[in-house]
Amino acid sequence: MAFFLMAREMGKHMKYPHSESLKKNRDFQIVYREGKSCANRYLVMYVRENGLSENRLGVSVSKKVGNSVVRHRVTRLVRESYRLQEDMFNSGLDMVVIAKVSAKGRSFEEIRSALLHLGKLHGVIKKK
Repeated sequence: MAFFLMAREMGKHMKYPHSESLKKNRDFQIVYREGKSCANRYLVMYVRENGLSENRLGVSVSKKVGNSVVRHRVTRLVRESYRLQEDMFNSGLDMVVIAKVSAKGRSFEEIRSALLHLGKLHGVIKKK
């Protein structure tokens, strides 16, 4: 039994070494209500300080974007873009990224660039 609990914990940390996901509707609602938003061609980002030492990321992709295959692909692109650039973001933030319909069919590089652009607009990218 202890092995399974340990394996579950290891798997949890392998997925997001520095961040967690926003999962609960009330967490999303708090970020929408109290956070600041910026948008570009493909994404909208809401950011709010969370008082923790880690960031929490939530991704929302509407049915307007496409069927479930398309929505999940866009979600994976946003999450992977964030994961690879996570060290560039300041800590202690709740971020919700909403994909616009125009994000459908975009490449990884376009989504990554859009995410970093929004991070710069919000001022949450660390200075070099």
